[in-house]
Amino acid sequence: MSLKSMIQDMRGEFGSISRKGFRSRSHRVVQDCTVTTLDALKQSCWANMPSELLRDVLMRIEASDSTWRPRKNVVACAGVCRSWREIMKEIVKTPEICGKLTFPISLKQPGPRDKLVQCFIRRNRSSQTYHLYLNLNEASNDDGKFLLAARKCRRPTCTDYIISLNAEDVSKGSSTYIGKLRSNFLGTKFTIYDAQPSNAGAKVSKCRSTRFVGMKQVSPRIPAGNYPVAHISYEVNVLGSRGPRRMMCVMDAIPASSIEPGGAAPTQTEFVPVNIDSFPSIPFLRSKSTCVDNFPSGPLPSPKDEVLNLKNKAPRWHEQLQCWCLNFNGRVTVASVKNFQLVASLGDGTGQEHENAILQFGKVGEDVFTMDYQYPISAFQAFAICLSSFDTKIACE
Repeated sequence: MSLKSMIQDMRGEFGSISRKGFRSRSHRVVQDCTVTTLDALKQSCWANMPSELLRDVLMRIEASDSTWRPRKNVVACAGVCRSWREIMKEIVKTPEICGKLTFPISLKQPGPRDKLVQCFIRRNRSSQTYHLYLNLNEASNDDGKFLLAARKCRRPTCTDYIISLNAEDVSKGSSTYIGKLRSNFLGTKFTIYDAQPSNAGAKVSKCRSTRFVGMKQVSPRIPAGNYPVAHISYEVNVLGSRGPRRMMCVMDAIPASSIEPGGAAPTQTEFVPVNIDSFPSIPFLRSKSTCVDNFPSGPLPSPKDEVLNLKNKAPRWHEQLQCWCLNFNGRVTVASVKNFQLVASLGDGTGQEHENAILQFGKVGEDVFTMDYQYPISAFQAFAICLSSFDTKIACE
């Protein structure tokens, strides 16, 4: 039997798993295989395959399925059993290296260094929700692979955007909750909170919502904390003059050296496994710091290190069109005050900035916006930054 026919036969074995759990527009998180499917696989010839041969077959599958929808076969392989999953975790590289989003943890890892990951956001005004998709077709934003969802929650003194892996359950009490964006009353300052610590020195925010909401509903593997990882500020428009917004992002968890040659950004390798039974009590959670044993790899910003600062690229005034213009390379087609490009600020006091955009966001339809990002920020961080542009800004308009 040729290797090609073996791979085709293997795909047929778990093809039902792919069709059930991985649809391009699915709003569900990847789930474990059903007991029936596992029993069938245990009785198949693949259950006793030599580890060396199995690794070679899985490597060939991973190499051949480079884009969604075919890449769902890679995820299906990881869902067969623990041994298959461990092999696939070794084979599949981070987005920084391979440029592909494969597992849910990929959304918390820095994007590729040499290209922008092209995504788009759909806004639902009636439900106050926002869905992030990965572009499957560069020529259209009508089809995409679902990545993240966010829901806007208005409060008396601020606004929260709850971010989840599951579009059907966007709440902080959900096991798929991964973070949130919080604004001040004026909509000029925002803080991005991660549900898990980004480094060993991460401190839980002392805000009122730093607690386990719906203790019985929270997954025992994911602690729902509030770890600030970035701060966003918009310049107040005192005179009310018309023009583009000015924004600055301080990435607390990313060192400024990450964008230099040889630099590296912290990379989370898995969702931190924490047992709720052994987790500290509620009063202790509100103490100044909380440590977890499993932390991201890569250098972490020390008190002496400078953190990465991003600023919006200044547009130029077009005399003929009588408007402010930025080069989005065809990815933005509708003029909007929400459109922006973020570049790294050198931080040497000269006001100079890098040319390459780390994140760009812009309008292409009534409720459709493109979002393209690259290293050193993740899809989660990019999505949260873009959500800040949707919020009403009383003092900036």
